Amino acid sequence: ILSLFKCRSVNLKAKICTACGDPKAKPSYLIDKNLESAVKYIVKKFPVVDTRNNSQQLSQLHKEKQDILKNLALYYFTFVDVMEFKVLCCTAILTSLLCYSNTVNFDLTRNYLDLVVTYTTLMIMVSRIEERKAIVGLYNYAHEMSHGASDREYPRLGQMIVDYENPLKKMMEEFVPHSKSLSDALISLQMVYPRRNLSAEQWRNAQLLSLISAPSTMLNPAQSDTMPCEYLSLDTMEKWIVFGFVLCHGTLNSDAAALNLWKIALQSSSCLALFRDEVFHVHKVAEDLFMNIKGYNKRIADIRECRETALSHAGPLHRERRKFLRSALKELATVLADQPGLLGPKALFVFMALSFARDEIIWLLRHADNIPRTRNSDDFIDKHIAELIYYMEELRAHVRKYGPVMQRYYVQYLSGFDAVVLNELVQNLSVCPEDESIIMSSFVNTMTSLSVKQGKTLFDFRGMRLDWFRLQAYTSVSKASLNLSDHKELGKMMNTIIFHTKMVDSLVEMLVETSDLSIFCFYSRAFEKMFQQCLELPSQSRYSIAFPLVCTHFMSCTHELCPEERHHIGDRSLSLCNMFLDEMAKQARNLITDICTEQCTLSDQLLPKHCAKTISQAVNKKSKKQTGKKGEPEREKPGVESMRKNRLLVTNLDKLHTALSELCFSINYVPNLVVWEHTFTPREYLTSHLEIRFTKSIVGMTMYNQATQEIAKPSELLTSVKAYMTVLQSIENYVQIDITRVFNNVLLQQTQHLDSHGEPTITSLYTNWYLETLLRQVSNGHIAYFPAMKAFVNLPTESELTFNAEEYSDISEMRSLSELLGPYGMKFLSESLMWHISSQVAELKKLVVENVDVLTQMRTSFDKPDQMAALFKRLTSVDSVLKRMTIIGVILSFRSLAQEALRDVIYLLIPKFTLFISFASFFYEICSYLQVAMNVYELSSASGLPCEIDPALVVALSSQKSENISPEEEYKIACLLMVFVAVSLPTLASNVMSQYSPAIEGHCNNIHCLAKAINQIAAALFTIHKGSIEDRLKEFLALASSSLLKIGQETDKTTTRNRESVYLLLDMIVQESPFLTMDLLESCFPYVLLRNAYHAVYKQSVTSSA
Repeated sequence: ILSLFKCRSVNLKAKICTACGDPKAKPSYLIDKNLESAVKYIVKKFPVVDTRNNSQQLSQLHKEKQDILKNLALYYFTFVDVMEFKVLCCTAILTSLLCYSNTVNFDLTRNYLDLVVTYTTLMIMVSRIEERKAIVGLYNYAHEMSHGASDREYPRLGQMIVDYENPLKKMMEEFVPHSKSLSDALISLQMVYPRRNLSAEQWRNAQLLSLISAPSTMLNPAQSDTMPCEYLSLDTMEKWIVFGFVLCHGTLNSDAAALNLWKIALQSSSCLALFRDEVFHVHKVAEDLFMNIKGYNKRIADIRECRETALSHAGPLHRERRKFLRSALKELATVLADQPGLLGPKALFVFMALSFARDEIIWLLRHADNIPRTRNSDDFIDKHIAELIYYMEELRAHVRKYGPVMQRYYVQYLSGFDAVVLNELVQNLSVCPEDESIIMSSFVNTMTSLSVKQGKTLFDFRGMRLDWFRLQAYTSVSKASLNLSDHKELGKMMNTIIFHTKMVDSLVEMLVETSDLSIFCFYSRAFEKMFQQCLELPSQSRYSIAFPLVCTHFMSCTHELCPEERHHIGDRSLSLCNMFLDEMAKQARNLITDICTEQCTLSDQLLPKHCAKTISQAVNKKSKKQTGKKGEPEREKPGVESMRKNRLLVTNLDKLHTALSELCFSINYVPNLVVWEHTFTPREYLTSHLEIRFTKSIVGMTMYNQATQEIAKPSELLTSVKAYMTVLQSIENYVQIDITRVFNNVLLQQTQHLDSHGEPTITSLYTNWYLETLLRQVSNGHIAYFPAMKAFVNLPTESELTFNAEEYSDISEMRSLSELLGPYGMKFLSESLMWHISSQVAELKKLVVENVDVLTQMRTSFDKPDQMAALFKRLTSVDSVLKRMTIIGVILSFRSLAQEALRDVIYLLIPKFTLFISFASFFYEICSYLQVAMNVYELSSASGLPCEIDPALVVALSSQKSENISPEEEYKIACLLMVFVAVSLPTLASNVMSQYSPAIEGHCNNIHCLAKAINQIAAALFTIHKGSIEDRLKEFLALASSSLLKIGQETDKTTTRNRESVYLLLDMIVQESPFLTMDLLESCFPYVLLRNAYHAVYKQSVTSSA
């Protein structure tokens, strides 16, 4: 019955907190302005409310009666439940005439004292609900209006609320008849409480909780005459003593031991917990109660003295205790981790340590939230609390992990020692009634029959413990023939046996009893503040995992009879756990980012661009010494930071690595933890944050400025990315995470146009920069492509560019770009380039359509010079055609550089794959099936290998097909486009910039790129229209050579200024084409002219240089 009452009281407290304690859940009727006067009237007249003669004041309530009944039912019947519990509780206490002693009949005494305290605290909590009269009165009024009579429970309930306005005063009167039983139970604590409530110095002197202080007794089982009291909560005992002696206060005047106990308890705390975060300021309330009792001036003086002691000494006392417990639990956890077998004989030490630590944490939490304003708050701030919680979790983990070890030990202990000793004690009893004899014989038989070889049979001693509880009740009656108080050794032995049985079948329940920290659920603000303090202190960050682990305790504070709060508490535990793990991962991510920044800075110092100054200083060092002038301070060389003159010197990087290792220890402490049936994986939080930060860092390291169009060189970005990745790879030394997965997720996303969050990637940034900045400046004539250098180079112009094109387009930079973007990114770059080409081709087709008639005639009249000259004059937009074809050639030249760089990078990574693709491409070049060949070309192109027909260009140009134009017409336009380009080539000779430069193997106006444009465009167009590429290029060569031969007969020096340089285009076109040969060119254009042209341009180049 006592156990059931205790369980029911917890449920009622939870309901009161859930239904009535939350200000946000207050019924709307109590704050409705329209009902304010009616509510005040009901409260004023409570509990007798005259509803008939005051209809005007209460008329407003009449309209709401049904809603009031519905919405206030939960609150009203909660008070009814409290009333019924109060009646039953009073009956049980009043009829209990047993002899209580914590050292003998512990279970009976504990449950009795728990019932007294829970009954007291419950009534105090009810009295604190300000709206209790309004709620009960409103509900009863609505009930009377609806049913014509008051609720049947209302008279008793109303009277209870009135009687318990001052609950302690009323209860002091109630407990007068049985103050003897209560005082005896409390005084029995004098053998336990003072010994438990010692200072840290006394604990230290006694080597409390130390396994290594006496090595010779390390294997001896920990024993005590008061085994259950050793891990009994100190907070619980203080509530028993304080509330118990307030109810039977007469004992304080008659018994010095009782007064001493009471004063010690009052000096330990300034407030006690009623339930969860509800606290009770005992000194003020006790003083107010005793002020109205005659002859209690000494007790009032004692209370005031104890209050001052509590305020001035309790804070430092508990601070030192926590300090001692941190070191004691660390030692205990370390020894047990090394020798888990000691959990058997020293299990008591573990649960004592957990209980002591739990009490200190709860004391700090309660008092930190209720600090007196006049006192120093430093004693209530503990930045090392995480360490204490961590070692508690460490001990809990040992108990859970090595539970079978403890079980085997105590099964053997029960059968081999406890059963023998208990049997002797039973045999030596002078008087033993039959019922008691049967129970104790069953104890002996149960223990004797135990064996560790019981297989899969689960041990269950709940029945045995219940029988012992029942036996305590039988033998604690004053007139019992077998009185337990006369046989204390039997009681002590049975208490020890009960502890041993719990070590076999109730380890989880023992952990909850001694180390449950679910109280943090109701101090969430303080909990979060402790967590932040833990992260801010580097030496404590390794213990930060303790906070998410505490969240796993929260559901243990829920009650099965109050299911409505499960979701609220569960959601809070999930949100707090998620927040803690997220913050830990963020902190680790920030530390990693700082380390990466430092490493990127160090890597940047090794870049070639920084060596010029060092070389210059080395060259000028000697001359500066001779002149006696002070030169610039010598620049520190890379690597100087690694040279230490003193090992005590700590750099910023050292501090970051230390902080990271500490935090990663915490993240790596558990693979996962379960909170309210949800599994959290701390390492995944870190992985997720690293992916996000790595993504942002890569994009950030490009240093792309849209306004100034500035961007980092690919080689510099690659160096920084590699430095970043090196740091991330080292994280695997701290945390068991798959960093390769992070690289794959992030770097693969960077090869796409947008990442998974829709943000631009380095692929899109560099593609945009090369297209809109570098290649646009090429079109504007500020940059030229130098085939000899395989790079784009700035030309001397009036307006200086903000970047050096060569530093972004030479082979090393393009290889770096390929390594960064990978095949997918380079494919996107190619597709973007092809889109620009397709737009140029579309414009070229429009120009062809404008000149279609003239071009048709020219196509068939190339052997009629006079007619060709006349027709050429009728052509329009000749310069536009050449300019657009040159732009196409420039884009294709840039793509060729990119493809070559990609091929080099892939070959270094997977050379056999590249060779295989090359062989397959060669084989399919002679294949008659075009579609099969195109598939191979696409694979080859993606690998950076050159193809006769560019598949990307074919795809881009295929999308231009118009529904209004027939395929035959499209084919004709493609043929005429080649004619247009061929007959337009001679006009290039008049351009000053068309001069060929042997040094660069090209022309400064990029017309040498026409060769690539003509071949690639022809191959793509005639592949689309299924024409003969070779025939069309022969036709082009015939037209082009015929047109160029004509300018050899011109006498105007202006129009023939760079005739020889233009002749060379024919050779370039043939050299570039896989479909044309030199023999074919010889048949159209005399090779002697080409030879003379080369001779002339080289001679001209020498002359210009001279």
